[in-house]
Amino acid sequence: MARLAVDRAFVVGEVDRRLFGSFVEHMGRCVYTGIYEPGHAAADPDGFREDVLELVRELGVTAIRYPGGNFVSNYQWEDGVGPKDGRPRRLDLAWRAIEPNQFGTDEFVAWSHKAGVEPIWAVNLGTRGITEAVQLLEYCNLPAGTELPDRRVRNGSKEPHAIKVWCLGNEMDGPWQIGHKTASEYARLAEETANAMRRVDPGIELVACGSSNAAMPTFGDWERIVLERTYDLVDHISLHAYYEPKKQGKEGKQGEGEADQASFLGSAEGMDRFIDSVVATADHVKALKRSDKEITLSFDEWNVWRQQEFPGELGLEVREVSPLIEDVYTVDDAVVVGSLLITLLRHADRVKIACLAQLVNVIAPIRTEPDGRAWRQTIFHPFALTAKYAGSTVLRTEVSGPEVETAQYGRIAALWSTATYEESTGELAVFVVNRSESETVDFEVPVFAGHQLVEHLALYDDDRGAVNTADEPDRVIPRRIADTTVADGICTATLPPASWHLIRFAPIS
Repeated sequence: MARLAVDRAFVVGEVDRRLFGSFVEHMGRCVYTGIYEPGHAAADPDGFREDVLELVRELGVTAIRYPGGNFVSNYQWEDGVGPKDGRPRRLDLAWRAIEPNQFGTDEFVAWSHKAGVEPIWAVNLGTRGITEAVQLLEYCNLPAGTELPDRRVRNGSKEPHAIKVWCLGNEMDGPWQIGHKTASEYARLAEETANAMRRVDPGIELVACGSSNAAMPTFGDWERIVLERTYDLVDHISLHAYYEPKKQGKEGKQGEGEADQASFLGSAEGMDRFIDSVVATADHVKALKRSDKEITLSFDEWNVWRQQEFPGELGLEVREVSPLIEDVYTVDDAVVVGSLLITLLRHADRVKIACLAQLVNVIAPIRTEPDGRAWRQTIFHPFALTAKYAGSTVLRTEVSGPEVETAQYGRIAALWSTATYEESTGELAVFVVNRSESETVDFEVPVFAGHQLVEHLALYDDDRGAVNTADEPDRVIPRRIADTTVADGICTATLPPASWHLIRFAPIS
């Protein structure tokens, strides 16, 4: 019998609701025929798809990072404001697509208001720099009275957009990035840009670019060099990571043979270690500077993405807006996404922003058809339930139970968990994943005094490759578990292989 230990006295940290963010980039069909499609039967007068807006609200996202992503490093924000009939069509170098610029800054802010999300903005530090970043900030955040805010007013937005969080570029360590830089080059530019932006609006939060992923050859050194220059000017440093079932050949060669599902189900171990390493580096710089300030983390790109199947941007033909990396997600993918959300909550003391990448169509929880239907992918469900039921405080959990062997992470615990407590209601939410591919685990949780079981929801399926489609949008949905019981202060549940769970408790009324 596996057992979870949890106590209200052992607190990890408070949950910043921006932990449940997402990401909209001008890439593939995320924007056009995704969130924006004038002429669609469900489009509102602004061209925003209401069916998508309803799903976004149901998903529970709280913040959206925009407009990229790799797209931002060649983006001229001025192209996307003003009368639409005067906006230029341009070649986007990141994804080799024609950008029509019919959706830009003001449209995204208007869409954000309707969706009920906080916009997070990235500035172009690839092909542009300090001047353009400052001008965009002036346009967005200053009241009327000078040229750029007056232009915003003429474009229909009288009140400032009041955007709080700004990202200083995107993945600037990556050779694939237009205008990518060395750590020293980026650190100086980020320092200068941050200093200038704070003169425009001292109240903003700034995110410095961390490494694009933990496998980058400069990982660790990049964070140290960047933070040594920007520590006093920025609030967060970014992390990006994507996970997939990598194929492992007989001689250990990736890209060949059977997919390593055991390691894939253990992906949370990789995210957990990545976060620990970045925290250690940030705290190292803090010690060097004898500073009382603590840098927090923005995990502003994360998801399951089968990158081995993507030919790369240089393999793309120049084209109009068209489908790109529209991965179809399985039951196992949803279980992994649920485990990654658990990891983010387990680090709520330091991870303050996180963005599931992306929101619609492009490796996304929501899919659409042009001029057609919209539906929820499997990964939609653990995200929506976690965003809805995670309480304000994360509690430390310890699990005793079986282990599983993985090629990538070694021997790891089969169960991965966290718990949250909501002071205002007294509700306890336990999130747990069984990462074993074959073993059903009997599981018990001590119930807080005066509490009762509310419900046990789980996502799993005998067909772990099952997916949701436009024709079968509810093939994979969470199910209520009826045989979970409470007796003598102990809740007992059964966790099938490769499954995600939410078990809720509330005070007895």
